[in-house]
Amino acid sequence: MSLDPDDTRPAFQQVSSKLRAAILTGEYRPGDQLPSGPELVKHFGVAKATVQRALDQLRDDGLVVTRKGKGSFVRQRTERPVGLRPHLEAAFAEPQVTIDFAGFSSETLHNAMQEPLDKVRSGRLTPQSIAVRLLLPDASAPMAVPVLVDGLRDDADLRRRAGQIGQTNAGGIKHSVEVLAELGLVESAKVDIRFYRASPLFKLYIINGAEVFFGYYPLRQRTMNVSGSEKEFFDITGKDTTLFHHSAGPDDSSVGSQYVSQSRRWFDSAWDSIAFEEQH
Repeated sequence: MSLDPDDTRPAFQQVSSKLRAAILTGEYRPGDQLPSGPELVKHFGVAKATVQRALDQLRDDGLVVTRKGKGSFVRQRTERPVGLRPHLEAAFAEPQVTIDFAGFSSETLHNAMQEPLDKVRSGRLTPQSIAVRLLLPDASAPMAVPVLVDGLRDDADLRRRAGQIGQTNAGGIKHSVEVLAELGLVESAKVDIRFYRASPLFKLYIINGAEVFFGYYPLRQRTMNVSGSEKEFFDITGKDTTLFHHSAGPDDSSVGSQYVSQSRRWFDSAWDSIAFEEQH
C-alpha cells in the first residue's frame, strides 16, 4: 500500500484511498482494527497529521469508527449507511464497470462519478469497459411529483423543469463516460438512457452487479418561480436521501445476496418491458 510518487493528490487523500480500497476489497473486514497511527506513519512514510486527516476522511465516508484509547475499526455495515462515492471509486478499479440507476434525475450519480472518471482520464484507474444504464421517469405525462399543493394538480411547467434536470445530468454522464472510449482510454464505454411512466419515490444503484444502494426520496413543500410564475408545489429532495448498502456474499442464500439478486431482477424487468428510449 505504498504511495504513488506520480499521484498529484495530497498525501492524506492517497492514504485514505489506499485504506478505503483495502476495506472495500475485504482485506480489512467489518469489525477489524486498522493498524495504529504510528504504524501507518511508518508504513506510508508520512506525518502523523497526514494519517489523522486520512482517518478523518474515512470516518466521514462512514467506513471506520474510532474508539477512544483503542484505535480505528472498520465499521459494521449495519451500524449506519455508508457513502456511494468510495464504492464507485472501488468499482472503477475493476476491469469491467457496470452501473444501473433508477430514480428521479441521476444528479447524485453524476456528481459522484466525477472523481473516478477523472482518475481514468489521468491513467490512475484503468477499466477496460464501462456500461451505464439510466432509468428515468417520463416527464411528458402527469406525475405524482412534482405537483401543485393546491389540489395536487398537475403542472406542465413543473414537469418540464423536472425533465430538464434529469436530461441535463443524464446527458452529462453520457458525455463524460463515452468520451473515454473516443479518447482511447477504455476499450468500450456506453451509457443507455430509458424512460418509464412512473414517479419514482426511491433511488436504486446497482454497481458491478454485486452491490446495491437503495434510498427513499423525502418529499417537501417548495415555493419558487418556474417559467415566470411563482408556484407552490410538492417535490422530491434527492440530496436528503439516506442510502442503505447491500452487497452479495459468497452464499447465495444470504440476505445481501438475495437483495442484490432481486434488485437486478427488478431493474432488468422494468428495463426490458415498460421502458422506452425517448420521452413521449
